[in-house]
Amino acid sequence: MIRRLQPKPPAPRRIIGANPPRSDGSAVSTSRLEVGRVGRAHGMRGEVAVTLTTDRVERVAAGAVLWAGERRLEVRSSRPHQGRHLVTFDGVVDRTAAEELRGVVLTAEPLDDAAVLWVHELVGAEVVAPDGTRLGVVAAVEANPASDLLVLDGGGLVPLTFLVSAEEGRVVVDPPAGLLD
Repeated sequence: MIRRLQPKPPAPRRIIGANPPRSDGSAVSTSRLEVGRVGRAHGMRGEVAVTLTTDRVERVAAGAVLWAGERRLEVRSSRPHQGRHLVTFDGVVDRTAAEELRGVVLTAEPLDDAAVLWVHELVGAEVVAPDGTRLGVVAAVEANPASDLLVLDGGGLVPLTFLVSAEEGRVVVDPPAGLLD
């Protein structure tokens, strides 16, 4: 018997900075940011595999506080394992409790680091050219291998390589002629 392989559907584009919906359809608190997702349970003592959606591994360091919806989870221990982290949370003491966390989106409060440009600070900011011409408002930031893209409310895409400056609520970009036409 010959089995015909079905082509895989393309993976959806990942928008960074958007809060994912909960299972009841409402959005996760906008004051917290998605930092990871819980995978399967690992072992019998409450450890879970966490795939980080952030490059800040201190989010799963011992003592860090994460949120699963409105449930507060404090990290007891964490260690890297095959591209993920194996994490133990206070109060999650056995495999049954760990399996209940499977598929949960983990969120955390934003870090205060003035030297870093954060996605949640860009979304909603007015985008202007160096001469002050209004180009739109940042609706989202989309991950792209060459350069992350500012997605403007009018549908325009501006690579972050053209970012000149960013202040609270205002982003100055210097795109080449014709990019937003």
